[in-house]
Amino acid sequence: MIAVALYFRGFCGVRRIFNVMLRHLKKPVLTVLRWQLAATAVLMVIAALAAGGHGAASALAGGLVSITAGLAAALAASMGNAKSAGGIVLSALRAEAVKLGLPVLLLWLVLVNYREAVVGALIAAFVVTLLIFAMAFFVRDY
Repeated sequence: MIAVALYFRGFCGVRRIFNVMLRHLKKPVLTVLRWQLAATAVLMVIAALAAGGHGAASALAGGLVSITAGLAAALAASMGNAKSAGGIVLSALRAEAVKLGLPVLLLWLVLVNYREAVVGALIAAFVVTLLIFAMAFFVRDY
């Protein structure tokens, strides 16, 4: 297992990876995560009132897809080599690839496996929480 850990950072331990991510991106990521969770809760209540239980579940799924993609992108960005300009660009490209690919996969999985999904609630929660993630740029780090 140690030989594998030397070649693949992902096998070094989840706790270490999240500690690295939180050290570099702690305040912006955690602040935006709180905003996303609050927005998901509000959208769940609205969807529950409009479309019932399946609407609330769909809004929750849409919010969680966006939150998961954002956290995975932050993790991918924090694992990069920031010692050179090329390393920074590769880290940013890797994070964007994760941020684009993972939501497509997760939305597809939700829509294929949850037949009673309320698509409007799912997409609305996904888009709102995705836009909130973009606000991480404006969070001050002090």
